[in-house]
Amino acid sequence: MTEGRRPRQGRPAQTKELRVISQSLAIPRQAARPLRLFWLASLSMILILSQSLMAQARGVPESFADLAERISPAVVNITTSTTVAGRTGPQGIVPEGSPFEDFFREFQDRGGQGDRPRRSSALGSGFVISEDGFVVTNNHVIDGADEILVEFFSGDELPATVIGTDPNTDIALLKVDTDAPLAFVPFGDSDTARVGDWVMAMGNPLGQGFSVSAGIVSARNRALSGTYDDYIQTDAAINRGNSGGPLFNMDGEVIGVNTAILSPNGGSIGIGFSMASNVVTRVVTQLKEFGETRRGWLGVRIQDVDDDMVEALGLASSDGAMVSDVPEGPAKEAGMQAGDIILSFDGREVTDTRQLVRIVGNTEVGKSVRVVVLRDGKQETLLVTLGRREEAEGAVPAAQPVEPEEPDSMDLMGLTLSPLTDEIRAQLELDENASGLAVMAVDETSEAYEKGLRTGDLITEAGQSPVESLSDLEARIDEAREGGRKSILLLVRRAGDPRFVALALEDS
Repeated sequence: MTEGRRPRQGRPAQTKELRVISQSLAIPRQAARPLRLFWLASLSMILILSQSLMAQARGVPESFADLAERISPAVVNITTSTTVAGRTGPQGIVPEGSPFEDFFREFQDRGGQGDRPRRSSALGSGFVISEDGFVVTNNHVIDGADEILVEFFSGDELPATVIGTDPNTDIALLKVDTDAPLAFVPFGDSDTARVGDWVMAMGNPLGQGFSVSAGIVSARNRALSGTYDDYIQTDAAINRGNSGGPLFNMDGEVIGVNTAILSPNGGSIGIGFSMASNVVTRVVTQLKEFGETRRGWLGVRIQDVDDDMVEALGLASSDGAMVSDVPEGPAKEAGMQAGDIILSFDGREVTDTRQLVRIVGNTEVGKSVRVVVLRDGKQETLLVTLGRREEAEGAVPAAQPVEPEEPDSMDLMGLTLSPLTDEIRAQLELDENASGLAVMAVDETSEAYEKGLRTGDLITEAGQSPVESLSDLEARIDEAREGGRKSILLLVRRAGDPRFVALALEDS
Protein backbone atom coordinates (compact mmCIF):
# COMPACT_ATOMS: atom_id res chain seq x y z
CA MET A 1 0.00 0.00 0.00
CA THR A 2 1.44 3.44 -0.91
CA GLU A 3 1.75 6.24 1.58
CA GLY A 4 -0.89 8.29 -0.26
CA ARG A 5 -3.47 5.53 0.10
CA ARG A 6 -2.76 4.81 3.79
CA PRO A 7 -5.98 5.06 5.85
CA ARG A 8 -6.32 7.94 8.27
CA GLN A 9 -5.01 7.22 11.82
CA GLY A 10 -7.21 7.24 14.88
CA ARG A 11 -10.38 6.01 13.20
CA PRO A 12 -11.72 2.60 14.41
CA ALA A 13 -11.62 -0.11 11.78
CA GLN A 14 -15.32 -0.77 12.37
CA THR A 15 -16.41 2.71 11.34
CA LYS A 16 -16.82 1.89 7.64
CA GLU A 17 -18.69 -1.29 8.40
CA LEU A 18 -21.05 0.55 10.74
CA ARG A 19 -21.70 3.14 8.05
CA VAL A 20 -22.53 0.44 5.49
CA ILE A 21 -24.83 -1.31 7.95
CA SER A 22 -26.55 1.97 8.76
CA GLN A 23 -27.12 2.70 5.09
CA SER A 24 -28.36 -0.79 4.24
CA LEU A 25 -30.86 -0.60 7.08
CA ALA A 26 -31.83 2.93 6.15
CA ILE A 27 -30.82 4.13 9.62
CA PRO A 28 -30.92 7.92 9.93
CA ARG A 29 -27.58 9.69 10.38
CA GLN A 30 -28.53 10.87 13.85
CA ALA A 31 -29.09 7.24 14.93
CA ALA A 32 -25.77 5.93 13.58
CA ARG A 33 -23.68 7.37 16.43
CA PRO A 34 -25.63 5.55 19.23
CA LEU A 35 -25.39 2.35 17.23
CA ARG A 36 -21.64 2.79 16.87
CA LEU A 37 -21.34 3.33 20.62
CA PHE A 38 -23.38 0.19 21.23
CA TRP A 39 -21.05 -1.87 19.04
CA LEU A 40 -17.97 -0.46 20.76
CA ALA A 41 -19.43 -1.23 24.21
CA SER A 42 -20.27 -4.79 23.12
CA LEU A 43 -16.75 -5.27 21.78
CA SER A 44 -15.31 -4.07 25.09
CA MET A 45 -17.45 -6.56 27.02
CA ILE A 46 -16.32 -9.40 24.75
CA LEU A 47 -12.67 -8.44 25.28
CA ILE A 48 -13.13 -8.34 29.07
CA LEU A 49 -14.89 -11.73 29.07
CA SER A 50 -12.21 -13.32 26.89
CA GLN A 51 -9.47 -11.99 29.18
CA SER A 52 -11.30 -13.44 32.19
CA LEU A 53 -11.60 -16.84 30.52
CA MET A 54 -7.92 -16.77 29.59
CA ALA A 55 -7.01 -15.97 33.21
CA GLN A 56 -9.09 -18.92 34.41
CA ALA A 57 -7.49 -21.16 31.81
CA ARG A 58 -4.07 -20.23 33.14
CA GLY A 59 -5.14 -21.81 36.49
CA VAL A 60 -5.12 -25.22 34.81
CA PRO A 61 -1.46 -26.27 34.65
CA GLU A 62 -0.16 -27.37 31.27
CA SER A 63 2.20 -29.70 33.12
CA PHE A 64 3.15 -30.67 36.67
CA ALA A 65 6.70 -31.44 35.59
CA ASP A 66 8.37 -28.27 36.89
CA LEU A 67 6.67 -28.58 40.27
CA ALA A 68 7.48 -32.28 40.55
CA GLU A 69 11.13 -31.67 39.66
CA ARG A 70 11.42 -28.92 42.27
CA ILE A 71 9.94 -30.80 45.24
CA SER A 72 10.94 -34.41 44.53
CA PRO A 73 14.27 -34.19 46.43
CA ALA A 74 12.35 -33.62 49.68
CA VAL A 75 10.05 -36.65 49.32
CA VAL A 76 11.30 -39.96 50.76
CA ASN A 77 10.47 -43.64 50.75
CA ILE A 78 10.38 -45.33 54.14
CA THR A 79 11.17 -48.99 54.74
CA THR A 80 10.62 -50.52 58.16
CA SER A 81 11.83 -53.82 59.54
CA THR A 82 10.25 -55.71 62.42
CA THR A 83 11.22 -58.92 64.16
CA VAL A 84 8.35 -61.42 64.18
CA ALA A 85 8.36 -64.44 66.49
CA GLY A 86 8.86 -67.77 64.73
CA ARG A 87 5.94 -70.09 64.19
CA THR A 88 5.60 -72.93 66.61
CA GLY A 89 3.50 -75.00 64.25
CA PRO A 90 1.92 -75.01 60.81
CA GLN A 91 -0.74 -72.44 61.78
CA GLY A 92 -3.14 -71.49 59.06
CA ILE A 93 -2.25 -74.51 56.90
CA VAL A 94 -3.87 -77.47 58.67
CA PRO A 95 -6.04 -77.72 61.79
CA GLU A 96 -4.32 -78.41 65.10
CA GLY A 97 -4.17 -82.16 65.76
CA SER A 98 -4.47 -83.04 62.07
CA PRO A 99 -2.52 -86.15 60.93
CA PHE A 100 -0.82 -83.87 58.40
CA GLU A 101 0.45 -81.49 61.09
CA ASP A 102 3.88 -83.16 61.44
CA PHE A 103 4.33 -83.26 57.67
CA PHE A 104 3.73 -79.55 57.22
CA ARG A 105 5.88 -78.67 60.25
CA GLU A 106 8.77 -80.63 58.66
CA PHE A 107 8.11 -78.85 55.36
CA GLN A 108 8.29 -75.43 57.05
CA ASP A 109 11.51 -76.35 58.85
CA ARG A 110 13.13 -77.35 55.56
CA GLY A 111 12.02 -74.03 54.13
CA GLY A 112 14.10 -72.23 56.73
CA GLN A 113 11.23 -71.06 58.92
CA GLY A 114 10.77 -73.40 61.86
CA ASP A 115 10.64 -71.74 65.22
CA ARG A 116 13.24 -69.09 64.42
CA PRO A 117 12.28 -65.40 64.51
CA ARG A 118 11.61 -63.81 61.12
CA ARG A 119 12.05 -60.30 59.75
CA SER A 120 8.99 -58.53 58.38
CA SER A 121 9.24 -55.35 56.31
CA ALA A 122 6.76 -52.65 55.31
CA LEU A 123 6.83 -49.69 52.96
CA GLY A 124 5.56 -46.15 53.23
CA SER A 125 6.32 -42.55 52.32
CA GLY A 126 7.33 -39.32 54.01
CA PHE A 127 8.84 -35.90 53.44
CA VAL A 128 11.65 -33.78 54.85
CA ILE A 129 10.58 -30.60 56.66
CA SER A 130 13.98 -29.16 57.65
CA GLU A 131 17.50 -29.16 56.29
CA ASP A 132 18.80 -30.81 59.48
CA GLY A 133 16.81 -34.00 58.80
CA PHE A 134 13.35 -33.98 60.41
CA VAL A 135 10.97 -36.23 58.46
CA VAL A 136 7.16 -36.50 58.73
CA THR A 137 5.24 -39.70 58.02
CA ASN A 138 2.23 -41.66 59.31
CA ASN A 139 2.40 -43.35 62.69
CA HIS A 140 1.02 -46.58 61.24
CA VAL A 141 3.95 -46.71 58.79
CA ILE A 142 6.56 -47.01 61.56
CA ASP A 143 4.50 -48.37 64.47
CA GLY A 144 6.32 -51.27 66.14
CA ALA A 145 9.31 -51.09 63.80
CA ASP A 146 12.76 -52.14 65.00
CA GLU A 147 14.57 -50.41 62.15
CA ILE A 148 13.56 -47.51 59.91
CA LEU A 149 15.38 -46.73 56.69
CA VAL A 150 14.77 -43.51 54.73
CA GLU A 151 15.51 -43.55 51.00
CA PHE A 152 15.93 -40.23 49.23
CA PHE A 153 15.12 -39.36 45.63
CA SER A 154 18.84 -39.43 44.88
CA GLY A 155 19.02 -43.07 45.92
CA ASP A 156 20.88 -42.40 49.18
CA GLU A 157 19.65 -44.21 52.29
CA LEU A 158 19.90 -43.16 55.95
CA PRO A 159 18.66 -44.80 59.16
CA ALA A 160 16.04 -42.84 61.10
CA THR A 161 15.08 -42.59 64.75
CA VAL A 162 11.60 -41.84 66.08
CA ILE A 163 11.32 -38.45 67.78
CA GLY A 164 7.65 -38.85 68.70
CA THR A 165 4.30 -40.18 67.54
CA ASP A 166 0.64 -39.20 67.83
CA PRO A 167 -1.76 -42.10 67.19
CA ASN A 168 -4.73 -39.72 67.46
CA THR A 169 -3.79 -38.00 64.19
CA ASP A 170 -1.63 -40.87 62.84
CA ILE A 171 1.43 -38.62 62.61
CA ALA A 172 5.04 -39.53 63.39
CA LEU A 173 8.18 -37.38 63.43
CA LEU A 174 11.49 -39.01 62.47
CA LYS A 175 15.08 -37.72 62.40
CA VAL A 176 18.00 -38.67 60.18
CA ASP A 177 21.57 -37.54 60.82
CA THR A 178 23.46 -36.01 57.92
CA ASP A 179 26.42 -33.69 57.48
CA ALA A 180 25.04 -32.01 54.37
CA PRO A 181 21.84 -29.91 54.46
CA LEU A 182 18.84 -31.71 53.04
CA ALA A 183 16.27 -30.44 50.58
CA PHE A 184 12.98 -29.83 52.39
CA VAL A 185 9.46 -28.58 51.73
CA PRO A 186 7.38 -26.09 53.75
CA PHE A 187 3.88 -26.53 55.13
CA GLY A 188 1.07 -24.49 53.62
CA ASP A 189 -2.18 -23.25 55.13
CA SER A 190 -4.73 -26.02 54.62
CA ASP A 191 -7.55 -23.68 55.66
CA THR A 192 -7.08 -21.73 52.42
CA ALA A 193 -7.44 -24.82 50.23
CA ARG A 194 -10.71 -24.72 48.31
CA VAL A 195 -12.77 -27.51 46.83
CA GLY A 196 -11.69 -27.71 43.21
CA ASP A 197 -8.09 -26.59 43.75
CA TRP A 198 -5.39 -28.59 41.99
CA VAL A 199 -3.21 -30.79 44.23
CA MET A 200 -0.40 -33.26 43.67
CA ALA A 201 0.42 -36.38 45.72
CA MET A 202 3.84 -37.97 45.89
CA GLY A 203 5.06 -41.19 47.44
CA ASN A 204 5.87 -44.86 47.05
CA PRO A 205 2.63 -46.58 45.95
CA LEU A 206 2.66 -50.35 46.19
CA GLY A 207 6.43 -50.26 46.62
CA GLN A 208 6.99 -49.15 43.03
CA GLY A 209 9.25 -46.26 43.97
CA PHE A 210 8.84 -42.51 43.61
CA SER A 211 5.57 -41.67 41.90
CA VAL A 212 3.46 -38.57 41.25
CA SER A 213 -0.32 -38.30 40.88
CA ALA A 214 -2.50 -35.22 40.47
CA GLY A 215 -6.12 -34.32 41.13
CA ILE A 216 -8.24 -31.76 42.91
CA VAL A 217 -9.51 -31.11 46.42
CA SER A 218 -12.78 -33.05 46.43
CA ALA A 219 -13.95 -32.03 49.92
CA ARG A 220 -12.67 -30.57 53.17
CA ASN A 221 -13.12 -31.16 56.90
CA ARG A 222 -13.80 -34.86 56.48
CA ALA A 223 -13.96 -36.99 59.65
CA LEU A 224 -13.17 -40.71 59.59
CA SER A 225 -12.97 -42.12 63.10
CA GLY A 226 -10.60 -40.04 65.22
CA THR A 227 -11.33 -37.29 67.71
CA TYR A 228 -9.10 -34.76 65.98
CA ASP A 229 -9.80 -35.75 62.37
CA ASP A 230 -9.66 -32.99 59.78
CA TYR A 231 -9.06 -34.63 56.42
CA ILE A 232 -8.79 -33.18 52.95
CA GLN A 233 -10.48 -35.51 50.46
CA THR A 234 -8.84 -35.74 47.02
CA ASP A 235 -9.23 -37.71 43.82
CA ALA A 236 -5.45 -37.76 43.25
CA ALA A 237 -4.47 -41.44 43.11
CA ILE A 238 -3.39 -42.67 46.56
CA ASN A 239 -2.57 -46.34 47.13
CA ARG A 240 -0.96 -48.47 49.80
CA GLY A 241 2.59 -47.24 50.17
CA ASN A 242 1.53 -43.61 49.70
CA SER A 243 0.82 -43.43 53.44
CA GLY A 244 2.80 -40.63 55.06
CA GLY A 245 3.54 -38.91 51.76
CA PRO A 246 2.77 -35.24 51.09
CA LEU A 247 -0.17 -33.64 49.33
CA PHE A 248 1.06 -30.44 47.64
CA ASN A 249 -0.71 -27.33 46.45
CA MET A 250 0.49 -25.66 43.25
CA ASP A 251 2.95 -23.50 45.21
CA GLY A 252 4.83 -26.60 46.33
CA GLU A 253 3.55 -26.36 49.91
CA VAL A 254 2.39 -29.40 51.90
CA ILE A 255 -1.29 -28.98 52.75
CA GLY A 256 -1.91 -32.59 53.79
CA VAL A 257 -0.34 -35.91 54.78
CA ASN A 258 -1.76 -38.80 52.74
CA THR A 259 -3.20 -41.23 55.25
CA ALA A 260 -6.14 -43.33 54.06
CA ILE A 261 -8.28 -44.36 51.10
CA LEU A 262 -11.86 -45.49 50.74
CA SER A 263 -11.87 -48.55 48.50
CA PRO A 264 -13.77 -51.84 48.13
CA ASN A 265 -10.75 -53.57 46.59
CA GLY A 266 -7.73 -52.02 48.31
CA GLY A 267 -6.79 -49.88 45.30
CA SER A 268 -7.43 -46.24 44.49
CA ILE A 269 -10.93 -45.39 43.29
CA GLY A 270 -10.41 -41.64 43.59
CA ILE A 271 -11.39 -41.23 47.25
CA GLY A 272 -8.28 -40.49 49.27
CA PHE A 273 -7.80 -38.65 52.56
CA SER A 274 -4.94 -36.44 53.72
CA MET A 275 -4.65 -35.11 57.26
CA ALA A 276 -4.83 -31.31 56.98
CA SER A 277 -1.51 -29.51 57.42
CA ASN A 278 -2.88 -27.13 60.06
CA VAL A 279 -3.45 -30.17 62.28
CA VAL A 280 -0.10 -31.73 61.39
CA THR A 281 1.99 -28.61 62.07
CA ARG A 282 0.72 -28.32 65.64
CA VAL A 283 1.42 -31.99 66.28
CA VAL A 284 4.91 -31.79 64.73
CA THR A 285 5.79 -28.70 66.78
CA GLN A 286 4.90 -30.50 70.01
CA LEU A 287 6.64 -33.72 69.03
CA LYS A 288 9.79 -31.78 68.18
CA GLU A 289 9.71 -29.86 71.45
CA PHE A 290 8.42 -32.47 73.90
CA GLY A 291 8.57 -35.81 72.09
CA GLU A 292 4.81 -36.11 72.75
CA THR A 293 1.59 -34.16 72.32
CA ARG A 294 0.20 -31.84 74.99
CA ARG A 295 -3.45 -31.03 74.27
CA GLY A 296 -5.75 -28.81 76.25
CA TRP A 297 -8.38 -30.47 78.46
CA LEU A 298 -11.64 -28.89 79.56
CA GLY A 299 -12.88 -31.80 81.66
CA VAL A 300 -16.48 -32.32 80.51
CA ARG A 301 -18.52 -34.92 78.71
CA ILE A 302 -20.46 -33.39 75.85
CA GLN A 303 -22.98 -34.25 73.15
CA ASP A 304 -24.54 -32.49 70.19
CA VAL A 305 -27.75 -30.52 70.60
CA ASP A 306 -30.44 -32.24 68.54
CA ASP A 307 -33.76 -30.86 67.29
CA ASP A 308 -35.72 -32.41 70.14
CA MET A 309 -33.49 -30.66 72.67
CA VAL A 310 -34.02 -27.39 70.83
CA GLU A 311 -37.77 -27.75 71.32
CA ALA A 312 -37.55 -29.06 74.87
CA LEU A 313 -35.33 -26.20 76.02
CA GLY A 314 -36.80 -23.49 73.82
CA LEU A 315 -33.49 -22.81 72.08
CA ALA A 316 -33.05 -20.63 69.01
CA SER A 317 -30.85 -23.18 67.20
CA SER A 318 -28.92 -26.42 67.64
CA ASP A 319 -25.54 -24.64 67.74
CA GLY A 320 -23.35 -25.40 70.73
CA ALA A 321 -22.34 -28.43 72.76
CA MET A 322 -24.47 -29.85 75.58
CA VAL A 323 -22.55 -30.69 78.77
CA SER A 324 -23.79 -34.08 79.94
CA ASP A 325 -21.39 -34.54 82.86
CA VAL A 326 -18.73 -32.56 84.74
CA PRO A 327 -16.24 -34.79 86.57
CA GLU A 328 -13.45 -33.40 88.72
CA GLY A 329 -11.34 -31.13 86.57
CA PRO A 330 -10.90 -27.62 85.17
CA ALA A 331 -14.54 -27.12 84.11
CA LYS A 332 -15.92 -28.15 87.50
CA GLU A 333 -13.48 -25.86 89.30
CA ALA A 334 -14.75 -23.01 87.12
CA GLY A 335 -18.38 -23.74 88.01
CA MET A 336 -19.60 -25.50 84.88
CA GLN A 337 -22.64 -27.73 85.35
CA ALA A 338 -24.31 -30.62 83.57
CA GLY A 339 -26.99 -29.20 81.29
CA ASP A 340 -24.95 -26.13 80.36
CA ILE A 341 -24.73 -25.50 76.63
CA ILE A 342 -21.30 -24.25 75.58
CA LEU A 343 -21.83 -21.46 73.04
CA SER A 344 -18.29 -20.13 72.65
CA PHE A 345 -14.79 -21.08 73.72
CA ASP A 346 -11.90 -18.63 73.90
CA GLY A 347 -13.70 -16.19 71.63
CA ARG A 348 -14.74 -18.75 68.99
CA GLU A 349 -18.37 -19.73 68.48
CA VAL A 350 -19.08 -23.42 69.00
CA THR A 351 -21.21 -25.20 66.40
CA ASP A 352 -21.00 -28.82 67.57
CA THR A 353 -19.05 -31.23 69.78
CA ARG A 354 -16.51 -32.21 67.11
CA GLN A 355 -15.48 -28.62 66.60
CA LEU A 356 -15.27 -27.97 70.35
CA VAL A 357 -13.02 -30.99 70.95
CA ARG A 358 -10.64 -29.79 68.24
CA ILE A 359 -10.57 -26.21 69.54
CA VAL A 360 -9.89 -27.32 73.11
CA GLY A 361 -7.25 -29.83 72.03
CA ASN A 362 -5.42 -27.17 70.02
CA THR A 363 -5.38 -24.70 72.93
CA GLU A 364 -2.29 -24.35 75.09
CA VAL A 365 -2.21 -26.36 78.31
CA GLY A 366 -2.50 -24.06 81.33
CA LYS A 367 -4.13 -21.23 79.39
CA SER A 368 -7.08 -19.45 81.04
CA VAL A 369 -9.94 -19.12 78.57
CA ARG A 370 -13.40 -17.61 78.68
CA VAL A 371 -16.22 -20.07 78.05
CA VAL A 372 -19.73 -18.76 77.40
CA VAL A 373 -22.51 -21.16 78.44
CA LEU A 374 -26.29 -21.06 78.28
CA ARG A 375 -27.80 -21.97 81.64
CA ASP A 376 -31.50 -21.72 82.47
CA GLY A 377 -32.04 -19.54 79.42
CA LYS A 378 -29.31 -17.05 80.38
CA GLN A 379 -25.73 -16.71 79.18
CA GLU A 380 -22.92 -16.92 81.69
CA THR A 381 -19.17 -16.52 81.17
CA LEU A 382 -16.81 -18.85 82.99
CA LEU A 383 -13.02 -18.53 83.25
CA VAL A 384 -11.46 -21.97 82.86
CA THR A 385 -7.76 -22.85 83.20
CA LEU A 386 -7.16 -25.81 80.90
CA GLY A 387 -5.49 -29.00 82.04
CA ARG A 388 -3.64 -31.54 79.90
CA ARG A 389 -5.74 -34.18 78.19
CA GLU A 390 -3.02 -36.84 78.12
CA GLU A 391 -2.81 -36.71 81.93
CA ALA A 392 -6.56 -36.90 82.41
CA GLU A 393 -7.58 -39.74 80.05
CA GLY A 394 -8.63 -41.91 83.01
CA ALA A 395 -10.69 -39.30 84.82
CA VAL A 396 -13.97 -40.70 86.14
CA PRO A 397 -16.88 -38.61 87.41
CA ALA A 398 -17.68 -38.91 91.09
CA ALA A 399 -21.10 -40.20 92.12
CA GLN A 400 -23.20 -38.13 94.51
CA PRO A 401 -24.79 -39.88 97.53
CA VAL A 402 -28.56 -39.53 97.48
CA GLU A 403 -30.90 -42.09 98.99
CA PRO A 404 -34.08 -43.11 97.15
CA GLU A 405 -37.41 -42.10 98.59
CA GLU A 406 -40.10 -44.19 96.92
CA PRO A 407 -40.20 -47.92 96.20
CA ASP A 408 -43.17 -47.90 93.81
CA SER A 409 -42.83 -48.16 90.02
CA MET A 410 -44.54 -46.03 87.40
CA ASP A 411 -45.16 -46.20 83.63
CA LEU A 412 -44.31 -42.97 81.80
CA MET A 413 -43.48 -42.22 78.16
CA GLY A 414 -43.08 -45.90 77.34
CA LEU A 415 -40.81 -46.50 80.35
CA THR A 416 -41.36 -48.51 83.51
CA LEU A 417 -39.46 -46.56 86.15
CA SER A 418 -38.55 -47.30 89.74
CA PRO A 419 -36.58 -45.41 92.39
CA LEU A 420 -33.34 -47.08 93.34
CA THR A 421 -33.25 -49.57 96.17
CA ASP A 422 -30.32 -51.59 97.43
CA GLU A 423 -31.70 -54.60 95.57
CA ILE A 424 -32.02 -52.69 92.28
CA ARG A 425 -28.53 -51.24 92.73
CA ALA A 426 -27.19 -54.75 93.10
CA GLN A 427 -29.10 -55.97 90.04
CA LEU A 428 -27.81 -53.09 87.91
CA GLU A 429 -24.33 -53.25 89.45
CA LEU A 430 -24.55 -49.61 90.51
CA ASP A 431 -22.49 -47.87 93.16
CA GLU A 432 -24.19 -47.77 96.56
CA ASN A 433 -24.33 -43.98 96.32
CA ALA A 434 -25.92 -43.90 92.86
CA SER A 435 -29.18 -41.93 92.62
CA GLY A 436 -31.99 -41.55 90.11
CA LEU A 437 -34.75 -43.63 88.55
CA ALA A 438 -34.02 -47.09 87.15
CA VAL A 439 -35.53 -48.12 83.83
CA MET A 440 -37.08 -51.51 84.58
CA ALA A 441 -38.67 -52.02 81.16
CA VAL A 442 -39.09 -50.23 77.81
CA ASP A 443 -42.04 -50.52 75.45
CA GLU A 444 -40.47 -51.54 72.12
CA THR A 445 -43.10 -49.54 70.21
CA SER A 446 -42.32 -46.32 72.07
CA GLU A 447 -40.26 -43.29 71.16
CA ALA A 448 -38.02 -44.05 74.14
CA TYR A 449 -37.05 -47.38 72.60
CA GLU A 450 -36.40 -45.76 69.22
CA LYS A 451 -34.06 -43.31 70.91
CA GLY A 452 -32.04 -46.06 72.50
CA LEU A 453 -33.32 -46.30 76.08
CA ARG A 454 -33.06 -49.81 77.47
CA THR A 455 -33.74 -51.78 80.62
CA GLY A 456 -31.01 -51.04 83.15
CA ASP A 457 -30.56 -47.39 82.18
CA LEU A 458 -30.53 -44.82 84.95
CA ILE A 459 -32.33 -41.45 84.66
CA THR A 460 -30.64 -38.91 86.91
CA GLU A 461 -32.11 -35.64 85.62
CA ALA A 462 -35.32 -34.40 84.01
CA GLY A 463 -35.75 -30.88 82.72
CA GLN A 464 -32.13 -30.24 83.81
CA SER A 465 -32.98 -30.88 87.46
CA PRO A 466 -31.99 -33.93 89.54
CA VAL A 467 -34.66 -36.60 90.03
CA GLU A 468 -34.45 -38.85 93.06
CA SER A 469 -38.04 -40.05 93.18
CA LEU A 470 -41.06 -40.60 90.98
CA SER A 471 -42.68 -37.50 92.43
CA ASP A 472 -39.63 -35.48 91.36
CA LEU A 473 -40.10 -36.69 87.78
CA GLU A 474 -43.83 -35.93 87.83
CA ALA A 475 -43.06 -32.41 89.10
CA ARG A 476 -40.55 -31.83 86.29
CA ILE A 477 -43.10 -33.04 83.72
CA ASP A 478 -45.75 -30.70 85.14
CA GLU A 479 -43.31 -27.78 84.98
CA ALA A 480 -42.53 -28.58 81.34
CA ARG A 481 -46.22 -28.68 80.44
CA GLU A 482 -46.89 -25.41 82.28
CA GLY A 483 -44.06 -23.86 80.32
CA GLY A 484 -45.68 -24.91 77.04
CA ARG A 485 -43.12 -27.61 76.32
CA LYS A 486 -44.03 -30.62 74.19
CA SER A 487 -41.03 -32.66 75.30
CA ILE A 488 -38.73 -33.05 78.28
CA LEU A 489 -34.98 -33.51 78.46
CA LEU A 490 -33.72 -36.53 80.39
CA LEU A 491 -30.14 -37.23 81.47
CA VAL A 492 -29.63 -40.97 81.05
CA ARG A 493 -26.64 -42.95 82.29
CA ARG A 494 -25.57 -46.38 81.12
CA ALA A 495 -22.51 -48.04 82.68
CA GLY A 496 -21.60 -44.60 84.01
CA ASP A 497 -21.67 -42.90 80.61
CA PRO A 498 -24.19 -40.03 80.41
CA ARG A 499 -26.22 -38.71 77.49
CA PHE A 500 -29.23 -36.45 77.10
CA VAL A 501 -32.44 -37.68 75.46
CA ALA A 502 -35.52 -35.58 74.73
CA LEU A 503 -38.85 -37.44 74.90
CA ALA A 504 -42.25 -36.17 73.83
CA LEU A 505 -44.67 -35.59 76.71
CA GLU A 506 -47.80 -37.68 76.81
CA ASP A 507 -51.18 -35.98 76.82
CA SER A 508 -52.43 -35.51 80.37
